[in-house]
Amino acid sequence: MRMRPLSLAAVCGAALLVPALPALARVPDAGERATHRATGVREGSVRAADLLGKLGRCTQISRGRYRGDDGTPANIPVCGRGGAVYWKADMDIDCDGRPGRHCNRRTDPLFTGMTAYQDSRGGRLSSERLPYVVIPGASRVWNPAADGIRGGTLAAVVHRDKVQYAVVGDTGPKGLIGEASYATAANLGINPHPVRGGAPRGVTYILFKNTRVRPIESHRAAVALGETQARKFLRDN
Repeated sequence: MRMRPLSLAAVCGAALLVPALPALARVPDAGERATHRATGVREGSVRAADLLGKLGRCTQISRGRYRGDDGTPANIPVCGRGGAVYWKADMDIDCDGRPGRHCNRRTDPLFTGMTAYQDSRGGRLSSERLPYVVIPGASRVWNPAADGIRGGTLAAVVHRDKVQYAVVGDTGPKGLIGEASYATAANLGINPHPVRGGAPRGVTYILFKNTRVRPIESHRAAVALGETQARKFLRDN
């Protein structure tokens, strides 16, 4: 998980943060534009508005609240609703795992070649290809496993009018929340660049308790299970 913005300063020098701040509005490069065109559409038939409308007022299940980035207020609770947990936060880009054209040590100063969870063959997950979300490490604030949230758990990530099905693919710092893979961001129309990309707000992460996408690396399996679980969530809440 990205420990931004302050940890990036530690890696690259605080001065680098100044030119990076306005870059959310930059024009993506050709590869990013192609990714957006190819995948930036709603998956399945469940609408974003319908999912968001069922969440209701937050019933907080975490003992405390999380920060979206280092140095920001801890004001993000983990909420519970029926068979799901959710939070509303920003989106930082996790480029960890199998290196590729967009995710590597050259493009991302915080890059690491591993994720907390591996594919069905024991290999590294690919942030560029696999939509996944990052959950915080277990702590006194919240223990995801106690609520049936583990590697491979199904997630529905909502941004504006788009729904992206994903899996839990990595863990991050105990005090931060709001991060997903390059592919998740690109598919939602969010700039996926590991340093200059992300969204400052407006992303909802819905994780379905005690679910497991098998194999974890199959996005097709995630979409199929996502349609079933999302429709069940709409029906039961």
